[in-house]
Amino acid sequence: MAQTIIEKIIAAHSGDDVFPGATVWLELDVRAARDFGGANVVKNFDRHYTSMPVADAGKTFFTFDCVVPAKDIPYANNQQLCREFAARQGIKVYDVDAGIGSHVLMEEGLARPGGTVVNTDSHMNIVGAIGCLGQGMGDADIAFAFRTGRTWLEVPPSVKVVLKGKYKWPTTAKDVALAMLREFGSSGLLGKAVELYGPAAEVLSVEERITVASMATEMGAIAIFVPPSEEVLAWCEGTAGVEVGGVYADEDASYEATYELDVDGLEPLVACPPSPADVKAVSEVVGKEINSAFFGSCTNGRIDDFRAVGRLMSGRPVAAGVMAYAVPATRRVYGAMLVEGLTAELFGDGFVVSNAGCGGCAQGQIGMTGKDEVQVSTSNRNFPGKQGAGETYLCSPVTAAASALMGTITDPREVA
Repeated sequence: MAQTIIEKIIAAHSGDDVFPGATVWLELDVRAARDFGGANVVKNFDRHYTSMPVADAGKTFFTFDCVVPAKDIPYANNQQLCREFAARQGIKVYDVDAGIGSHVLMEEGLARPGGTVVNTDSHMNIVGAIGCLGQGMGDADIAFAFRTGRTWLEVPPSVKVVLKGKYKWPTTAKDVALAMLREFGSSGLLGKAVELYGPAAEVLSVEERITVASMATEMGAIAIFVPPSEEVLAWCEGTAGVEVGGVYADEDASYEATYELDVDGLEPLVACPPSPADVKAVSEVVGKEINSAFFGSCTNGRIDDFRAVGRLMSGRPVAAGVMAYAVPATRRVYGAMLVEGLTAELFGDGFVVSNAGCGGCAQGQIGMTGKDEVQVSTSNRNFPGKQGAGETYLCSPVTAAASALMGTITDPREVA
């Protein structure tokens, strides 16, 4: 029977019949917990599986990224609780210096094409960027996964989205993701496994695929899979240190629906508060005065994102009265910024450059807004309270940079 990408991955990790709507037991290649929720995973594990070992310590991890280093005593206590559990169980901890867990798992070659990963992270499906099945789960489910190495999963229906046409800089992959949100909203792809095809999808780099896949959650999708290109497989082999192969849908696989989205000549977009689905052309909201700009998150915290910011800033300073925050996704990204001189360049332009992590996107130490503050952000959510008490406009790194430069929401084509 012909299968889609997610059906093939599930079939390879399950002895059950795989078809949309079936409930299967899924074997997990990686099971992890963040500092957010991690302590509750430990408490659930100790409550239900007292003195028992995890299923496979070599496949079990903690990834600290939400509040790193800990900003208060409760968070410090929770992180230390996880460390102590990890020491007892022989589990590796990617500690407060590592960066965003989903990115770390890809960089370390743990999340691989065709693999399965769970974490206490609602954006764990971001690994669909490299053709891996990732899911965020609750504390009790992750504790069960720690103990057994598996979880139950209902096989979702699959849909195709074909991206037609071409776009050019300063329009970016973030604008493609926002265009999908404008087209499908927060429920048009609800519960679906999305496969992305077409000319505009095939040319996406690893980092651009990460950006698009990171916003599957905001679309209500189970995941967005971009079939791995040779470039993607080479990147994954470089991180994993072993040969990897992609998983691809059969030509005659059955899809619930096929959609086409024309991105030819796509202009820069912005998602207005209070919803990631309230997407407008930047040209429709230009002139809105801003107080801050946040650059980072699992959506746009990669080295290419900061290169794009540096390219637009070109040594020009952030506007007076605007605070700009740069938070690299991982330690490796931070290291590359240092080597390339991007950290010094952004610092010279007036940015606050922080250590790797989620930053204000997870109500961490940097990038939160106060009441009546207006912020542009490269993250993926702008619900009330998500990044503070103010208003957050979601956009690409280049749109955020143009806005930080001018002090108002600005079309990057006007200043690039």
